[in-house]
Amino acid sequence: MAQLSPLLKQATPVVVDHGEGAYLYDVDGRRHLDFTAGIGVTSTGHCHPKVVRAAQEQIGKLVHGQYTTVMHQPLLKLTERLGDVLPSGLDSLFFANSGSEAIEAALRLSRQATGRPNVVVFQGGFHGRTVATATMTTSGTRFSAGISPLMGGVHVAPFPYAYHYGWDEQTATKFALRELDYLFATMSAPNETAAFFVEPVLGEGGYVPANTEFLQGLRRRADEHGILLVLDEIQTGFGRTGKFWGHDHFDVRPDVVTIAKGLASGFPLSGIAASKELMAKAWPGSQGGTYGGNAVSCAAAIATLDVIEEEGLVANAAARGQQLLEGARLIGDKTPEIGDVRGLGLLVGSEFTTADGKPDNATAQAAQQEAARRGLLMLTCGAYMNVVRMIPPLVVTAEQVDDALRIWADTVSAVTKS
Repeated sequence: MAQLSPLLKQATPVVVDHGEGAYLYDVDGRRHLDFTAGIGVTSTGHCHPKVVRAAQEQIGKLVHGQYTTVMHQPLLKLTERLGDVLPSGLDSLFFANSGSEAIEAALRLSRQATGRPNVVVFQGGFHGRTVATATMTTSGTRFSAGISPLMGGVHVAPFPYAYHYGWDEQTATKFALRELDYLFATMSAPNETAAFFVEPVLGEGGYVPANTEFLQGLRRRADEHGILLVLDEIQTGFGRTGKFWGHDHFDVRPDVVTIAKGLASGFPLSGIAASKELMAKAWPGSQGGTYGGNAVSCAAAIATLDVIEEEGLVANAAARGQQLLEGARLIGDKTPEIGDVRGLGLLVGSEFTTADGKPDNATAQAAQQEAARRGLLMLTCGAYMNVVRMIPPLVVTAEQVDDALRIWADTVSAVTKS
């Protein structure tokens, strides 16, 4: 009998029968409040009726129309619709399937368009699991260990993770930008640097928001040296942070954005957006793929955009995110084992530390597992996996946030005996 790889470990014991909105129902009929959202994917909740209907209708018309062979209406319509929400000036799109593919496409574009070999990523960033994107990932060694030699031309600069350094945010930001300038002097000359790749909020790295001074500092250096600023919006895009794009909080202009996850409410779809002028600098044949821009995924993405707009989900993410962050901070304030609570919109992380300030993986894991037993599904993240993260769907209600906070408070009390 065939079995799944033993390396595919479940974060929770749940075997799902079906999902609806912010809930998953297991095979025994028990309801679970899902604050994982498929790692930020089911943006409109599980099986939103409008998304389901769009996918069902499309399946009856065309499942697969390979987009360098023929063109199909869902892809054309989605491209047009995304033009209404993309950052100003980013009017050309390439579609793929996964976040890793989107990052690889942005990497190829950056190197080909600039003729430069190197890219700079930032400590704690996650960009994927392929060899190239794992090389660019520094949120944990588990993503790149055992597959060396890795890709050349990737250099790592600090991210302003103030709690990690034990500094205030301004000090951490000045340090990060100063070290970036030092990197230019010691490792990758500006005229050999093609792009910066950065997340507006570190995802796997611990749910650490960037800030305006840092991202605008990257923008200034990019402009000064002809470097492209690639914003990885794979987890932060499509309303997740309480604005449509994560970088909207920081008043910064990207040259390229990468998109995936919440774009199609669970159907595999990703892409990159850039200006027509920049996209035209990619080399012929460098963009393509068998399944990219799948017709059913595109139909689901169009419906997702409709739902986000019609139901005011960006505003809901902002309001519910504030409610969730404030509630989690109240719990953290009462719990010495929680050293920091941070987030942006519906991305909220609670970092567990020991009395002497060291990462406390054991308590974080115990809390995540105990919450699952109590009906609240969450995940961990961070280099030491000591951050418990909450990622509810954008449709989450105030009552559901209250329920989650109640379960979380009881969970934390139980595992810390406080």
